[in-house]
Amino acid sequence: MTPSAAANSPLGSLYVVATPIGNLDDISARALNILRSVALVAAEDTRHSARLMQHFGIGTPLAACHEHNERDQGGRFLARLLAGDDVALISDAGTPLISDPGYHLVRQARAAGIAVVPVPGACALIAALSAAGLPSDRFIFEGFLPAKTAGRRARLEQVKEEPRTLIFYEAPHRILECLQDMQAVFGDERPALLARELTKTFETLKGMPLAELAAWVAADSNQQRGECVVLVAGWQAPEGEEAVNAEALRILNLLLAEMPLKRAAALAAEITGVRKNLLYQVALGQQKDL
Repeated sequence: MTPSAAANSPLGSLYVVATPIGNLDDISARALNILRSVALVAAEDTRHSARLMQHFGIGTPLAACHEHNERDQGGRFLARLLAGDDVALISDAGTPLISDPGYHLVRQARAAGIAVVPVPGACALIAALSAAGLPSDRFIFEGFLPAKTAGRRARLEQVKEEPRTLIFYEAPHRILECLQDMQAVFGDERPALLARELTKTFETLKGMPLAELAAWVAADSNQQRGECVVLVAGWQAPEGEEAVNAEALRILNLLLAEMPLKRAAALAAEITGVRKNLLYQVALGQQKDL
């Protein structure tokens, strides 16, 4: 769908346009066509987006649409759309609404019956995931973590046992503290990857266990600059004896001293809530080690 496709409608269309996250060659021909053809471009930062527009020789007017004015100024863009003008929504980099402004405008437009048209392109989290070598069939995006250590660790505790690949954005001045908190909550050995300055001159993708990754970033201040995406492997349930907590193991061993293995495992399961088959296998393994 292009602006000309809206000619038969009295309403304009809102185009949600992805822009490059670094390398300007990543912009699509369709995105350029839309930006040239619409009546107005709603931009997160008009000064930043003016450079992009100038680079491609696009003279479409820009108007600010950022987190501080989106609720108040949304009506301004809505009025243009209702009057029949097409409007493009862009963020400073990547796909709008992904940890960027635009949600309120899109919601208002849809509520008003205005066509909202995605114009896909670069997205840092997807670019990082595609090259991370971590499971990509199922993942969750957590955006930016809280800025303070206590809040950050509390949020990480909430996803500590999330089995899907975890994806976070982080500011460069907090990246080291973020990795150290991840190490403390997820453990030293959890696989992770730092994707920094994607598509730019100093693009870096470094994957290693969290303890090693935190140490690597701490040792090189250059890795504490630029836009950062952090990916962490999902939680894997422990197997065998590691899956049984200390109290359940204590109860199991007490019962084993008094009764046959099968009965001890069954009774321990009733007392602790741990699966009977798991307790049986642990007990069996202990007997084999004797």
